[in-house]
Amino acid sequence: MVKRHGATLSLLVLFAWLACLPAQEPQAAQKQTPALPPGVKALRDLPYVPDGHERQKLDLYLPEKAEGSLPVVVWVHGGAWRQGSKDRCPVVSFVPKGYAAASINYRLSQHAKFPAQIEDCREAIRWLRAHAKEYHLDNDRFGVWGASAGGHLVALLGASGTVTEWGAKGAHADQSCKVQAVCDWFGPSDFYRLGGKNPNGDNALAQLIGGPVSENKEKADKASPVTYVAKDAPPFLIMHGDKDALVPLSQSEVLTDALKKAGVDVSLIVLSGAGHGGPAFQSEDTRKQVVEFFDKHLKGSVKK
Repeated sequence: MVKRHGATLSLLVLFAWLACLPAQEPQAAQKQTPALPPGVKALRDLPYVPDGHERQKLDLYLPEKAEGSLPVVVWVHGGAWRQGSKDRCPVVSFVPKGYAAASINYRLSQHAKFPAQIEDCREAIRWLRAHAKEYHLDNDRFGVWGASAGGHLVALLGASGTVTEWGAKGAHADQSCKVQAVCDWFGPSDFYRLGGKNPNGDNALAQLIGGPVSENKEKADKASPVTYVAKDAPPFLIMHGDKDALVPLSQSEVLTDALKKAGVDVSLIVLSGAGHGGPAFQSEDTRKQVVEFFDKHLKGSVKK
């Protein structure tokens, strides 16, 4: 059952290492690469920053026979910004439907503090645009999808498309990092509201920004998607469980309210009884709504 209202407020303890999978998934399962659908090819470990960090790589999934320019959906993995991998990419299933799919790794919080993570996501988008002709990608039809920490980063990509503070540092500074559609699954949107009242020097937020949120409001605000919401943000689909004990539903409600106030096309879908990921996010109905969202905004009339 899906409902549109209601909230269950919980404190942030720790994000699951990879969205929609158990937090304690066996190590062997983490290394498994799912089989590709028929007619799909994978180009793995493409460096999007020349001579960069080992995490600054992406996987690109394409139809074996591409016709014309393909809309692109980029997956950004979760994992509390300190673990997780690009290897398990749900967007691969989009490729037979006429898309290109990409899955990116980014520097984790033990490698570099924020804003390194969003800078990497932006550089990956620029790299893909710079290679659009080579891989038959449509530069005007880029969507992003992520969950948990990945949900935070895709929301930030969407909200901060015109922000110059995190300027291009790589070889593709002439390329845009703006995206045309965002699907955010249960990502944090307002760090200070989330962690400011509950200081914990060893939690994921503190590790990301370099100190307890309660003592670093300015840093927390700079890492929060709600800070950057403006009327030129792309359409958002936000999905959240009302029993999420790690990222409260209120985080998605706050972001939804900010987007609506700015006049942005946004839909918040609350999954009744769902927690931080889990079966409700894997259901046929949920996945159908995600596909329909990207079809509408990347295959239909796109605001450029």
